[in-house]
Amino acid sequence: MARILVVEDEDHIARGLQFNLEAEGHEVTLEASGSGASERLESADAGWDLVILDLMLPGMSGFEVARRARAAGTLIPILILTAKDDTRDLVRGLEEGGDDYLTKPFELDELLARVRGLLRRRRWDGAESPSLFPREVWIGESQVHFDRFEIDTPRGKISLTTREAGLLRALVAREGEAVTRGELLEEVWGLRPDTRTRVVDSFVVRLRRYLERDPSHPRHIVSVRGHGYRFLR
Repeated sequence: MARILVVEDEDHIARGLQFNLEAEGHEVTLEASGSGASERLESADAGWDLVILDLMLPGMSGFEVARRARAAGTLIPILILTAKDDTRDLVRGLEEGGDDYLTKPFELDELLARVRGLLRRRRWDGAESPSLFPREVWIGESQVHFDRFEIDTPRGKISLTTREAGLLRALVAREGEAVTRGELLEEVWGLRPDTRTRVVDSFVVRLRRYLERDPSHPRHIVSVRGHGYRFLR
């Protein structure tokens, strides 16, 4: 059973999500405002396993909720709900810290599949079969456990979100190669390579904080000017 926070101001959608998620065996809490959601996420004893976050909310937008949660160090997976075909909102939601997204109106089966995937932390969009990929990798002084979505660092243990792990996995799989931002967008986020967004760069900043001794002078995830990034173990 997982504890899921559903942040949605349309009551019929929120109640429908609650009913179906509880039928899957989860404990579901509803929150209708952005400010209320932010308070719940920043609470020290929150203990959430997943957040389903609408972007258009009263009091505070879903963008701000996600941004504040990530700024506070919250690593809970966030599933973004966004209006159909609103690519700008989708991209911004990912940039602010969303791990996956779903457009409204959505099919219940697809939503439940996304929820299961985020809870398992085993969605590797476009990557190799996990059986062909190492479950553990040493990067400098840190050991990455892809099967547990964790990094053991000299400073302690760090939990990875689904997209953080997916991005790191995509870079590790092509060690030494210069990988374009477009390739990473397509492989990790399932977006068109020409989508205008800084989401890859934002996530690289987060990974560098976890893995680099000096994030301002990275040795493992290095920039390739005008191209993308190269991973060096």
